[in-house]
Amino acid sequence: MRKGIHPENYRLVAFKDMSNDEVFLTKSTANTKETIEVDGVEYPLVKLEISRASHPFYTGKSKLIDTAGRIDKFKNKYAKFKK
Repeated sequence: MRKGIHPENYRLVAFKDMSNDEVFLTKSTANTKETIEVDGVEYPLVKLEISRASHPFYTGKSKLIDTAGRIDKFKNKYAKFKK
């Protein structure tokens, strides 16, 4: 690997799956302004829409997650093209 191109500021970061509120810790360089307390320790927080805890490939369940009204927005946007 080439030297000097990889970040040096890795730290523990909490990633939270917003669809089921699961939180997991891993090292990351992701910038964030929010924090969360996990087991009495405060960590930077990165919010995710989907993770291994809610993705259909890993869970074996197919479920529709529409947190931002994306389906309705899509239908409204393309309704004008209906014949």
